[in-house]
Amino acid sequence: MTLSSLLFVPGSKPERYGKALASNADAVCIDLEDSVPAPAKGDARAAAIAAIAGCDSRLILRINGMTTRAGLEDLLALADAPVLPSLILVPMVESPVEIGIIASVLGDRTPGIVPLVETVKGLRAAPEIAATPGVVAMMFGGGDFAAELGVALAWEPLRSARGAFVMACAGAAIPAIDVPFIAMDDMAGLSHEAAAAHALGFSGKAAIHPAQVDVINATFRPTAEQIAEAEEAQRVFDAAGGAAVRFNGRMLEVPIMRRYQRILAMRSKQDA
Repeated sequence: MTLSSLLFVPGSKPERYGKALASNADAVCIDLEDSVPAPAKGDARAAAIAAIAGCDSRLILRINGMTTRAGLEDLLALADAPVLPSLILVPMVESPVEIGIIASVLGDRTPGIVPLVETVKGLRAAPEIAATPGVVAMMFGGGDFAAELGVALAWEPLRSARGAFVMACAGAAIPAIDVPFIAMDDMAGLSHEAAAAHALGFSGKAAIHPAQVDVINATFRPTAEQIAEAEEAQRVFDAAGGAAVRFNGRMLEVPIMRRYQRILAMRSKQDA
């Protein structure tokens, strides 16, 4: 699974779903959690389920946490829904048990699950959560994490937490998605943070406004030059029969090819 960009839209604002889908985001996540006040959650849930049943396959869903009543109501509503999204994001995950609850209720219909790691306890359990059957990616929830640490939602205060999170995802061979950049008018800041996240090992970044999507895609999707280099590397490596070989002045071997092959996989998705 490759998600370079994931755009959140409030579940309580169904009139915004179409605008979000008009963006170039790889997925549009209808949010039933933080962006929806408690009195509006029932209506938002119904609107989200109806949209998923009749709209673009890029629509995915963030439910409420499994330790909340709203989250359990979301889960039961999904169990009765005619169509499920391809992915469910689950906030505030701190144990693999929470993933097991979802799988138990939805059974064979369980979509891919994307836990959000948003607390110190969750980060400590991140390797086990990432390795839980059904988990296809994880997202770093920096807002709650920053609040728990008493620091700003900024790059430097959360650098070490992001590093530990990326390693947990890499250990389970699943993609790591970074938290949204909340300064919606600061495109230079977004570009800088996206580049730093990409360099650290994140495979994508979430967005909270359609204007952020193209900046994120430009950072996380491979360029034409990178694709061409990866294609040539694959050709040279295949010609060498999979043995280590010189390429562009450097040694080309299996670990280096894995990076090129990820680029080629993303190329295939972009061409689809």
